[in-house]
Amino acid sequence: MGYENIIYHVEEGIATITFNRPKALNALNSALLEELSDALDKIAADEDIRVLILTGAGDKAFVAGADISELATFNSLSAKNFATFGQNIVNKLQKLAIIVIAAVNGFALGGGTEISIACDFIYASENAKFGQPEINLGLIPGFGGTQRLPRLIGTNMAKELIYTGKMISAAEGNQMGLVNKVIASDQLMDEVMKVAKEIASKGKVSLRAAKQAINNGINADLSTGLNIEIDAFALSFASLDAKEGTTAFLEKRKANFTGKLNQ
Repeated sequence: MGYENIIYHVEEGIATITFNRPKALNALNSALLEELSDALDKIAADEDIRVLILTGAGDKAFVAGADISELATFNSLSAKNFATFGQNIVNKLQKLAIIVIAAVNGFALGGGTEISIACDFIYASENAKFGQPEINLGLIPGFGGTQRLPRLIGTNMAKELIYTGKMISAAEGNQMGLVNKVIASDQLMDEVMKVAKEIASKGKVSLRAAKQAINNGINADLSTGLNIEIDAFALSFASLDAKEGTTAFLEKRKANFTGKLNQ
């Protein structure tokens, strides 16, 4: 599948998807979502990819929301189909076994916020803006915002953002736990790539086991979550990296993780 609305690049085990509709502030339409879905399938099938970075083309937007010209044509049925389609793709993003970083380089509104909070964590430029402004259109979030945002920043804070439709700065997002780190715009991708390379250098199985334990346990009771952790901990020993990591520590050398499983 050829891509016109995203740029897909892989180098040294790190994949980058760049939303590429800068004239429309990288707004989400059906064509872009189709391409994003296809790229996520490619990434899921590539065992050599350790980390995915999502960002936006240009210096104004990550994703400024859904394409309003497309939304304006919807009736209830087409809106339901669009929301279902979008949620399926965002779910696919969140369920990737690898680590996903959102490099938010401008407006992340509506679907932009919903995509970013489905990633493992967010690094944002100083000029980044977040929000769920759907209420200003007589609508509500449709790609998971009413569900993921309260789980991330708390119910009352999420309600305020969704009910008012207001935008918040990257600094405000950092204070409420939405954004991990705020970085100067001209340094964002360098900093994100630095941490992506650090993560990619770790053991593949242990990274996946850690993500699985966190995501599967976060909405479970503590006892269930601890059992999930036990299983994920045991799973990490299925990789030769567990032997390499402990041996390297004892030998006082840097570990060389290969991601290979025990035979």
